[in-house]
Order: sequence, then C-alpha cells, then structure tokens
Amino acid sequence: MLRVGVNGYGTIGKRVADAVAAQPDMEVAGVAKTTPNFEAEAAHRRGYPVHAAREDRRDAFDDAGVPVAGDLDDLVVESDIVVDCTPAGIGAENRAVYERHDTPALYQGGEDADVADASFNARANYDEVAASDAEHVRVVSCNTTGLSRVLAPLDEQYGVEKARATLVRRGGDPSQPDRGPINDILPDPVTVPSHHGPDVNTVLPDLAVDTMGVTVPATLMHLHSVNVTLETEAEAAAVAETLTDESRVFLVPGDARVAGPAHLKEYAQDAGRPRGDLWENCVWAESIAVEGRDLYFFQAIHQESDVVPENVDAIRAVCTDTEAAESVVETNRALGVGFGESEETRRVAADGEGAAASADD
Repeated sequence: MLRVGVNGYGTIGKRVADAVAAQPDMEVAGVAKTTPNFEAEAAHRRGYPVHAAREDRRDAFDDAGVPVAGDLDDLVVESDIVVDCTPAGIGAENRAVYERHDTPALYQGGEDADVADASFNARANYDEVAASDAEHVRVVSCNTTGLSRVLAPLDEQYGVEKARATLVRRGGDPSQPDRGPINDILPDPVTVPSHHGPDVNTVLPDLAVDTMGVTVPATLMHLHSVNVTLETEAEAAAVAETLTDESRVFLVPGDARVAGPAHLKEYAQDAGRPRGDLWENCVWAESIAVEGRDLYFFQAIHQESDVVPENVDAIRAVCTDTEAAESVVETNRALGVGFGESEETRRVAADGEGAAASADD
C-alpha cells in the first residue's frame, strides 16, 4: 500500500484525499492544514490524521479540539509521496521540505511549470513521466487537463494542424466568496494567448494550440469553445465516436436536454456523485460540427474535480511500475468515473489488464 500524504485540505486536497482512500493500492498517511477550520474537523471525522502545517499554529488546533498527529515534517517522513494541494505559490516553497526528506511530491497546476521536473496528464504523457524517474511532478490545471484530454486523441486519430480555444472561466469556486467579478465580463488576460495554450505544451509539446480567456460572474464550471483544424478530414459522427471512446470524456446526449453547467451539476448530483463532482470533460454531442478540416465543439470542465483522477494516476506514475491504461482503469473504477463504460475500459479488460478490477462494472 502506498502511503500518500496530502498537504492542503481545501477544494482539491479533500477530493484527492478521498480519491486516494478509495484506491485499493493506496492509503492516506495524513493531511496537513494551516488552520483548524471546518475542513480540518471534517478530515478528522473521516479518520485522516491531521497535521499542523505550521508549528506555530499547533496550539490553535488543540484549542479547536482537533487532535494533531504531528507537523508537516512528520507527515512528509511518514509518506511515500506527498500531494501538495496548497494555494498557488506555496507548493514551490514547500519543495525544499519534500527534498529535505527525500520524499517525492506532486504539485497542482496553479504552480509554475518549473516547480517540478515534469508536468503530467494521464492521457497525454503518463508513459513519458513514468519513464523519466521524475520525483517532483506537476499535475496540470483543470483547464489544461480538459484540453489535453480531447486534443491528445484527436491528434492521434486525425492529426492536429492547429487548435484554438476560448475559455469562459468561472470567477471563483462556490467556496470562494472573495472572488469575482460580481457584474462584469473580463478578458483574462487581455493579451493572447492566455497561459493555457503554453501549459498544454508542457504535456503535448508538439501541438500547435492558442487559447483566449474570459472570466465571468459564475461559480459552477468552465466552458470551452473549441476549434481544431485537423490534418485530415473527418465526419462529425466519427469525431463523436473518437471522443466517446475516451473514459474521461462524457458526451452529453442531446435528449438529456442539458442546457449548461447548472444542469450538469444537477446531473452529477442526481447520479449520486460525491459533492456533485464531474471528473470528466462534458462535451455536448450536438455541438460537434465539422466543416472541411475544421472541427468545432463545446465542453464544460468542473474546476473542482477534473484533476483529481489525474493526481491518482500521477502517484502511480511516480511510485510504481503500473502502466498507463491499467492505472486509468483502476482509478476510474475506484472513483466511479464514467457515466457509461467506455471502449477504453472494455479494451483494457479484454487485454487482461485490470480485468479483475473491471469485473464489477
């Protein structure tokens, strides 16, 4: 069993901890928090050992009645790998702690790419990261994850001459009342490209991609308007089949009458998803259109959860000899990723990789 420490127990950290706990080959060594707030109390109730990320805050945990298992150094020592889910910029500061104890670490997409030895997306470059022996790996951001999941198979199947995406981004998560705008629509950034295109190139270095960003007063999800010039012509139905075969892409059927992210969140909640999470890209099937070699579609990305399965796969890529397809199937099965069994799952099961894991699907 891999012992995984989670440093930071906020929007991403609590989801990563639960995802790790669900895996048959992993366990949560503990979580680190700076403040004994409601999330720290929730971690304790879930049975995760809570560590004080800062020694000078330890008394505050005692005062709040949250038992403290140790400090951050203790958690790092007890872990085979640490997943850093702290706010952007803090992960870079924490790298020295992980290095001091010779403990591998994962970082989130809010960090600059140079915080790590490699950036990671399971669909784009699992094998490359696994073969590199990198011990400090950055899981790319929610938007970059979403773009990589669709651009990688499109490039493999048809070739991508140029990809362009406009990212309509939520102003803040539901738990971030200090974010905005309250009543505006902001080019963010006003310069082109936004950082997302270059970030895609950290996992798909040969792909030509440009991105533009817009921030709106919403909290639910991001919405991408994607245009891809393919190297070969394709029919819309064939593209839909290509995307359907991706286990972390959900083609939203037209008869579901899903108008937007609000309906998608309701869809996830009705499906019994924890916290209403959508780990998959949500691509509207009816939006897929092709004119010549130009492909168009809309997709929605749940910023709170789509990187969670990627973190689990990155743990295996860094710490084990598990192959990409086997890890993806195992992660998906443990979490319940996929509103329907994908061709990828069927193919891996048929090949014998993860067949036992797929038996209950």
